[in-house]
Amino acid sequence: MSIEFMKDSHSSGVLKEMLIPLVQEWFFQKFEDFSKTQLYGVKTIYDRKNILISAPTGGTKTLTAFLGIINYLVGLALKNELEDKIYAVYTSPLKALSNDIFVNLEEPLSEIYALAEKKGLEMQKIKVGLRTGDTSPSERAKMAKNVPHIFVTTPESLAIVLTSPKFGENFNSLEFIIVDEIHAMTNKRGTYLSLTLERLAELSLIEPVRIGLSATISPLEEVAKFLVGSERDCLIANVRLNKKIEINLDFPGKDILETETLDSQKDLYSKLDKIIEKHRTTLIFTNTRAATERIIHYLDMHYPGKYEGLIGAHHSSMSKDQRFIIEERLRKGDLKVVVSSTSLELGLDIGSIDIVILLKSPKSVSRALQRIGRAGHKLHDNPKGEFIVLDRDDLVECSILMKNMIEKRIDKVEFPKNALDVLSQQIYGMAITKIWNIDNMLKVIRKSYCYEKLTKNDFFEIISYLSGEYSLEHRHVYAKIWYDKETGQIGKRGKLARVIYMTNIGTIPSESFISVVISSPVEMKGSVIGKIDESFLEKMKRGDVFVLGGQKYEFLYSRGMKAYVKSNVSQKVTIPSWFSEMLPLNFDVARDIGKFRKLVKEKIEDKKKCTDFIKEYVYCNDKIAKEIYNYFYEQHKFSEIPDLSTIVIEKFKEEKEYLVFHTLFGRRVNDVLSRAYGYAAARLKVRDIQIGINDNGFYLSGASLDVNKILKFVKSKDIDTILKEAIEKTEILKRRFRHCAGRSLMILRNYKGLEKSAGKQQVYSSILYSAVKKISNEFPLLKEARREVFEDMMDIENAKKILELIEKNKIKIKNVNLPIASPFGLNLLIQGRVDLIKIEDRVSFLKRIDKIYWKMFACCGKF
Repeated sequence: MSIEFMKDSHSSGVLKEMLIPLVQEWFFQKFEDFSKTQLYGVKTIYDRKNILISAPTGGTKTLTAFLGIINYLVGLALKNELEDKIYAVYTSPLKALSNDIFVNLEEPLSEIYALAEKKGLEMQKIKVGLRTGDTSPSERAKMAKNVPHIFVTTPESLAIVLTSPKFGENFNSLEFIIVDEIHAMTNKRGTYLSLTLERLAELSLIEPVRIGLSATISPLEEVAKFLVGSERDCLIANVRLNKKIEINLDFPGKDILETETLDSQKDLYSKLDKIIEKHRTTLIFTNTRAATERIIHYLDMHYPGKYEGLIGAHHSSMSKDQRFIIEERLRKGDLKVVVSSTSLELGLDIGSIDIVILLKSPKSVSRALQRIGRAGHKLHDNPKGEFIVLDRDDLVECSILMKNMIEKRIDKVEFPKNALDVLSQQIYGMAITKIWNIDNMLKVIRKSYCYEKLTKNDFFEIISYLSGEYSLEHRHVYAKIWYDKETGQIGKRGKLARVIYMTNIGTIPSESFISVVISSPVEMKGSVIGKIDESFLEKMKRGDVFVLGGQKYEFLYSRGMKAYVKSNVSQKVTIPSWFSEMLPLNFDVARDIGKFRKLVKEKIEDKKKCTDFIKEYVYCNDKIAKEIYNYFYEQHKFSEIPDLSTIVIEKFKEEKEYLVFHTLFGRRVNDVLSRAYGYAAARLKVRDIQIGINDNGFYLSGASLDVNKILKFVKSKDIDTILKEAIEKTEILKRRFRHCAGRSLMILRNYKGLEKSAGKQQVYSSILYSAVKKISNEFPLLKEARREVFEDMMDIENAKKILELIEKNKIKIKNVNLPIASPFGLNLLIQGRVDLIKIEDRVSFLKRIDKIYWKMFACCGKF
């Protein structure tokens, strides 16, 4: 296996010679010359070499992927040699994107066909077929009779047709596979697709050429391995277009501490209004669905009637029809501004966007570039955007994101490995298509990069589960395959196997809402007080305090789709209402902020030198540099500035003792560390422990906290065991088990035309959870649920590395006793109280605390 970066592109002359006259004439009627991306990719694909093409948004990646294929198919069509088979598969994670590609493919093909007709050339029709979850049964039937030459689809629909007995035969001589938006596949959908690609390759008599299309992503070698699997070569075209990123950073008002006052809110919407007026089309990203709706509401409130019919929302909670209407109106230029959570990040054709506004941090460089790139979607347009932040931590974070964007320093991605629930579903699909030899099946699975290190033990545990060896029939879990140990053969079991598989396929779990029910006090017992999102519930631990309808409640436990709580609580809020929607800060970006803190700390006593350094280092203006300096200087004077090699632990007392751990490693790492240290505190008999986390750190609160004993309890070598114990009775493990049980088809969402609601799935999952724990605490799907929590939701590997660095004294710990929370700790402590504190009260509270800091400095120099 060889993964190589392409050093040189092909010349324009070589590409011209490669194109047959008809395609060459069509191309130069539409374009002046080949793009840089095309010079790298078109001939490479035509020469049947696997390639990963990474280029910024608007880098002509899609046409690059298709041009060589179109050229090849037109050549066959002119010779009347096109067969009724699928030559090329294009797959994308977005149904809407697949629709776009279908339209954009049909257009050039019809133009080439018209040109051939004009020239009196006879040419077979090159057929394009679209199959997604929205394709009607009649269209599917037509496609089965009239096989397309280019098949456009999604990962899920591709797996379905691969398992269809007759349609699957059309892939027997597949020659090209295009995987678009590969940067969006760093999840279980990607893991699933990696196995589908191996099944396609195994089915085809020809080894298909694999073409991966990606926006800016890193490391490209890892992505290339994902694309081609563990045994094939791949070329990488890292196309850097000469696009200058036009990016700015600002906040509303004159003072960052006042961004949430009514005057500053007016300033925010006035600022947005001016930006929108200056540009033809503006796209605003907000990170959360609630914020998306709020921005639209307040723009309308501040400017009544001005945006009527000219503004639209786009987020995942909207129906696909509503989203499609917004996309169409944006494409036609009917909308002046669209506000989106995260749903418009991927490469949908939404027309020309002039500027992108990022309200709050997107948490990673690649995501920021993807969003800003929506405003530079045309080949020669520069991406243009602006960060608008509302607090000091966001200000620092976005300044580093801006620096890394300008310097093209991209954070790293990882693909989930050895996901046993996805493996179960795919093995079932494989068994439906034919009878397999077990060794051949394992060999095909291990060709996938995501499963190249799959152990025989894990593989055979899944075979045991699928073949019914765990005796779960009394819980209505029946064998799905048969396995003959003597012959080593595997096949499907049951006449309904194909129907069950096709109606329950996929990796995205069903989500629902949870009813919140009062359990205590007795006089209110049984009262339903509202609903919360299921993803919010899974983040909660027993004892967490949250706000619903302006009142505080303490979470006790859940049963099915009900969460039971205690009312009339006095404890402080530990988990804010927006917590489940927040994106986690990328670990690489977090470390870059830590490095920045260290550099600023070295110069902090010389204000001019330090502010000049900040301006130069993060490419910001005087206003931003001054705010960052003031924030760091307050922390320096009041406590200690934590950085890349120093963890500061602050201790102070309110109604309880608080330990604030300044561990700037991102929320996924902090989730591991906070649970481990919280578990240590519980084992040391600390009562009523509460935990709060964010990207910059976490806190523990309890009756009496001995920081040295808590630190000594947690060792890197024990972290797996500690975390396993810490999450064993939590909501997160139970909910993730349900997701894994659904993906592995242990729980069927659909059976004989009846759909099982998320609520019924959860109730059934709770019964199964207890049943499999009795069989074995290492039941394969229980093991997978833990792996998903440890590796996908949290980041146990990087947490382990941090603990090892602490043990080697490469990261030092400094304990500081304080009278109140430090400036850096304040956001972490008040995040849960935001739901209770009115905006004006919050601002006056922050300013009051700020005055306390400065009084202390004036009095004592440093506390």
